[in-house]
Amino acid sequence: MTDEQLIVEFALTRLDYPDLDLEEIAALLVRRLGEEQMLDFAGHTLAARGELRGAVFPSAVEHVLRVVLTLRGPAD
Repeated sequence: MTDEQLIVEFALTRLDYPDLDLEEIAALLVRRLGEEQMLDFAGHTLAARGELRGAVFPSAVEHVLRVVLTLRGPAD
């Protein structure tokens, strides 16, 4: 999944659940996308941190948040 596709999925999920905070939306999205995508996201986080191990689900959520916040740009 590209970063752009991830942003679209995140935005659509946020439209469905406008009262959730960003981390809750990221967690919901990771659950929706399934185990294979969760492992891919976790791998990206662990590679970016330079770690060889970590909890899969929180690492996947961290990746989603990192992509969203990076592509979102600086706060105005």
